[in-house]
Amino acid sequence: MRAQPVASHFIDGRHVEDVAGATIEVVYPGTGEVIAVLHEATPPVVEMALASAVRAQRDWAALRPVERGRILNRAAALIRARGEELALLETFDTGKPIQETRVADWPSGADALEYFAGLAPTVTGETIPLGRDMVYTVRAPLGVCVGIGAWNYPSQIACWKSAPALALGNAMVFKPSEVTPLGALKLAEILVEAGLPPGLFNVVQGRGAVGAALVTDARVAKVSLTGSVPTGQKVYAAAAAGMRHVTMELGGKSPLIVFDDASLEDAVGAAMLANFYSSGQVCSNGTRVFVQRGLKERFLARLKARAERIVLGDPLQDETQMGPLVSAAQFDKVTGYIARARAEGARLVTGGGRGLGNAGWFVEPTVFADVTDGMEIAREEVFGPVMAVLDFATEDEAVARANATGFGLAAGVFTADLTRAHRVIGQIEAGTCWINAYNLTPVESPFGGTKLSGVGRENGHAAVEHYTQVKSIYLGLGPVEAPY
Repeated sequence: MRAQPVASHFIDGRHVEDVAGATIEVVYPGTGEVIAVLHEATPPVVEMALASAVRAQRDWAALRPVERGRILNRAAALIRARGEELALLETFDTGKPIQETRVADWPSGADALEYFAGLAPTVTGETIPLGRDMVYTVRAPLGVCVGIGAWNYPSQIACWKSAPALALGNAMVFKPSEVTPLGALKLAEILVEAGLPPGLFNVVQGRGAVGAALVTDARVAKVSLTGSVPTGQKVYAAAAAGMRHVTMELGGKSPLIVFDDASLEDAVGAAMLANFYSSGQVCSNGTRVFVQRGLKERFLARLKARAERIVLGDPLQDETQMGPLVSAAQFDKVTGYIARARAEGARLVTGGGRGLGNAGWFVEPTVFADVTDGMEIAREEVFGPVMAVLDFATEDEAVARANATGFGLAAGVFTADLTRAHRVIGQIEAGTCWINAYNLTPVESPFGGTKLSGVGRENGHAAVEHYTQVKSIYLGLGPVEAPY
């Protein structure tokens, strides 16, 4: 099994290699096999990427938005035409089941390219009458944007960041996670094939030092990061030193509140999607499931039955529903949380063991009940298939406990009473919320968090605010009046 790319980086419309950079081994999580070896970007490679982005961006911004949109639409069509090939690459990179990567990763990226291709020509300014004179505004591109990706949705994230950036007249230098570096290179190839001028979407590989070099460069106008809270805090501080625009989509410990009048099957299904999809490696997951006491035991019984039917296995097999965790380090982290939850007295309902015996980095779908707010698995982001079920009595109690966290990425409510659903969601401190659904993230809708979970929004019309800036122009239509 090999997935070796042509070169480690893609800069100015071509593949670039520099073997002087430290090696990055790409490991297929399904077997632990090294499937590619890349090299970190050296300072000359970073310089090449930034210089080409600066040069290309000026002409790109001068194009009519509809011309930029045509290129992004062609890229979206290429992604859809190569769906199976790209799904396989994403499975190699992440270990996700092929049935998942066929529908959730590159397809979402194509949606983003298509959406922003259509949105860009509609972005206009306003006129402000002032009697004789007037002011008009335009939305101007920011310039060179840096995108820093996470390892859980590498290709989707690359598209979510590059689509609005490019559609609105910017250039982007993108650094994928060193854990999952392959998809961004393929996106760069597709964009150039679709007609994107060289230099507008550059990919450089590397760890934190490469990211720091990009974030602190004076030519960079904006930084968009998807990652952990500690990483986000460091990048945010570095970007602030240069007064750069930022979008931070960080972690969460999101509440999913289930009232006792909710549809049992729907609530259980949503809780499973909110904890077990992508082996639980989703930032918006509803990992604190608050279940009203009247429904609790029926909920747990049905959850146990359905969770134990999930098919773990080879990610390349069509029937596999859950694959391994992305790395040995992530496996150790998640199993550590499971061990400590048991030690703290949480009741294990199902799972808790290593899936498929001792093969790979598989963890069984795991559910703990009788979890209290002070337990570690109720406070910290596990980022694995581990669900914490907490019970509650009243609506006010559920809202107060749901908000008792430094995170604020997402939240969900399940109830048959839509008045209550709106009332509760209105009080929850989170940026992305669902009623009687969970983890659906169409590109038409803004996505992002509050509190420690982030700043700014991905997707939707809200993204326009984060990849452009307003320029006000005062138009004087008469003589200048001066007191001297």
